[in-house]
Amino acid sequence: MSQLDRLPIYELADDLILSLRSGTRRIVLQAPTGSGKSTQVPQMLLDAGLLGVDDRAVVLQPRRLPARMLAARVARERGNSRVGDEIGYRIRLDNVTSRRTRIEYVTEGILLRQMLANPTLPGVSALVFDEFHERHLYGDITLARALQIQETTRPDLLLIVMSATLETAILQKYLAPCETLTSTGRTYPVTVEYLPRPAPFDRIAPWDLAAEELIRLLRIHPEGDALVFMPGSYEINRTISALRATLPGGWIVLPLHGELPPADQDAAVARYDGKRKVVVSTNVAETSLTIDGVRLVIDSGQARIARFDPYRGINTLLVEKISRASADQRAGRAGRTAPGHCLRLWTEPEHQDRPAQETPEVRRLDLAEVVLTLHASGVTDIHTFRWLEPPDRKSLDRSENLLKDLGALDRTTGQITTMGRQMLTFPVHPRYARMLLAAREWNCVRPVALLAALTQSRNLFTRSEGRQMEQDRADVLGDEHDSDFFLLMRAFRYAENSKFDPARCRRLGIHALTARQAGELFEQFLQIDADSVRRPAADSPSLPISVADNTASIQKCVLVGFSDQLARRLDEGTLRCQLVGNRRGVLARESAVGKAKLLVAAEVREIQKGGQDELATLLTLATAIEEDWLRELFPADFSETEEVFYDDTVRRVLVRRQRRFRDLALAEKEADDPPAEQAAALLATEILSGRCPLKNWDAAVEQWIARLNSLAVWMPELGLPPITPDDRRALMEQLCYGSTTYKAIKDRAVWPTLKSWLSPQQQTWIETYSPERIELVTTRGPRKVKLTYSEDPSSPSTPPILAARIQELYDITGGLKVAAGRIPVTIQVLAPNHRPIQVTQDLANFWRESYPKHKQELQRKYPRHEWR
Repeated sequence: MSQLDRLPIYELADDLILSLRSGTRRIVLQAPTGSGKSTQVPQMLLDAGLLGVDDRAVVLQPRRLPARMLAARVARERGNSRVGDEIGYRIRLDNVTSRRTRIEYVTEGILLRQMLANPTLPGVSALVFDEFHERHLYGDITLARALQIQETTRPDLLLIVMSATLETAILQKYLAPCETLTSTGRTYPVTVEYLPRPAPFDRIAPWDLAAEELIRLLRIHPEGDALVFMPGSYEINRTISALRATLPGGWIVLPLHGELPPADQDAAVARYDGKRKVVVSTNVAETSLTIDGVRLVIDSGQARIARFDPYRGINTLLVEKISRASADQRAGRAGRTAPGHCLRLWTEPEHQDRPAQETPEVRRLDLAEVVLTLHASGVTDIHTFRWLEPPDRKSLDRSENLLKDLGALDRTTGQITTMGRQMLTFPVHPRYARMLLAAREWNCVRPVALLAALTQSRNLFTRSEGRQMEQDRADVLGDEHDSDFFLLMRAFRYAENSKFDPARCRRLGIHALTARQAGELFEQFLQIDADSVRRPAADSPSLPISVADNTASIQKCVLVGFSDQLARRLDEGTLRCQLVGNRRGVLARESAVGKAKLLVAAEVREIQKGGQDELATLLTLATAIEEDWLRELFPADFSETEEVFYDDTVRRVLVRRQRRFRDLALAEKEADDPPAEQAAALLATEILSGRCPLKNWDAAVEQWIARLNSLAVWMPELGLPPITPDDRRALMEQLCYGSTTYKAIKDRAVWPTLKSWLSPQQQTWIETYSPERIELVTTRGPRKVKLTYSEDPSSPSTPPILAARIQELYDITGGLKVAAGRIPVTIQVLAPNHRPIQVTQDLANFWRESYPKHKQELQRKYPRHEWR
């Protein structure tokens, strides 16, 4: 038995081949990381004759680095094969395949575009979805599309979905009917250690803590290599510096992440006889890649996770805690060849608080490119598409709205347009594809193609290493005021003229490798453009890369791609901006367009600012634009608005007139000539709120309204119109009509307006049947006493109240009534100190029953008063 035959995956080889030969066309294969499934399953299909003559198996990988390295490994395993012959790979910028290729490792986006170009997938016998548990966006979509193809035009197509976890129930249901094969693997035991208390990251950086802990563990574990997980290249470089300063001599310390040159990536996974190594890696080493000899794993527990907020249209790339499932994958890397040990830089209770699984990308990334691809493949309703897990509806709606703005979808029918199909010829986000199409019209394909190429990878500029680097960069690249893109393009030209020499590029803080890759992609874009218009790329009539004579056209291309990210500077003193979509952000301090009043930001992203919990929305890759360009390109999106508002600082109604692009105010002016009706309504609101009281709208006015409303209930035959809350507002507005300031209405007469509500006869009825005062006839003569009516609009039938001292009521023995004798008056009998001693509507009963009980005590307290 060969060394390869001893890999755990071979315990499933016979069952896999038997299932496929018996007619099964869908397999879910579960096997843990390190079992050999990524390299061996495609070879099993080839060696068992399960591929058609000259057909190939296409293996989908979520990341470019594993796709390339797996192809190289399988080629080595097959003896004389070199990459590009029997075994090949295809990733963006790199197609290392030939007609002889039988096993092809590809990234998911590549295959989805192949499906779009030729839905029958000629020459492909099997699709193998590797590391599907990572739930990458294009993996989900490509699997759904593969099922459609298998169920329609290619029933012979083999689909094998491989996962490293046991969470396969959702896949089994989705792929049914299918067969599931499971391997437990043969990994060695790994002891997992946690920190005894939470890491004090406020006092010690994660890389320094990782270096300290590795030195400690090496004393306990003297054999094997080490693997340290960090979230990104910056943290990796800091960790390597810390390790090289503390490790004893003889150790090799290497980085591993997707932005490294291929030679450096290969060096990280190579074996070094007689020497021990430490590999510091991103989560690219979590699955797929095998780093032989690792016995120690130190896990920072963090990763950079990309997210897109569809409600705000903002991207984030924040350092977040990984899930428990990812932590288990990382720990397993220590038990591939011998028993291992994993230290997690967090506590065990903190571990239980982590999510069980990572959120699938379909639920957290921008879906615009995928949605356009689906429309192009005939999916007319993306909401009913065969999603493995449906994304947030808002995310789908935002993607379609963006595509309509870009002209890729028809605004009325939602169908893909001719422009939308043309956009798909470019392997970039629809925004940049739209820019490239606009560049044809304005004869600036070359500079826009370079601009697009420079944005498809890591930032071309490194972190600034001090003022000298900034000064050198400014001296060589010059000043820039129109676009951050133009500065990038100058940096690329410098790198190109320097033949991408790392040392010369480093002096200006330019990534030489990124520049080289951008140049390759630039040529690819030019070729795609040339092919689409059927002309040689060399014969392109576009301008050279220089933008000096065509600045405005290039800026317009950027505007076409990012009109929904238009921003207006709020003031000249800061970099705060208001964006389309009612969003706020801050222009990056280092942006070249810091003085522009209007700009579009190619990147709107949320970043961590200061502490881990403080976030800021940052606008980067900005381009200055002119309002005239907006009118030229989007005339239907302009509007003139007029907003009437009350300014409580000057107590005046003003009108704000705005010129808007969509919902973004481009210019505004305040004036003091608002429409009279709106001014009156706003002043009435302030009066009703109590913030602007009217001097003459007093208690007497409120009682008059209460008398009216009560009488309307007590004597409906009179047909009196009550004053409802809405009527009260209408009266207020009538009082305020023609005024715009509180000062003008503060002392305004109220009664003329109020009484105009009733006819003279109706006013007489109020005075007669719901009088303000009622006459009391006593031995001392008649006396009029005030009545109080209920002002509660919910209880207008409440009887009025008369409050009088007991001596004023001695001669009153009968009941008091209003409303033509229908409504008895409620009498509050007051002591000499005006405090109530009895409330009644029957004075005769009071004198007979209650008064004798009160008289003795009252006479004692108030001997100078008359007591009968």
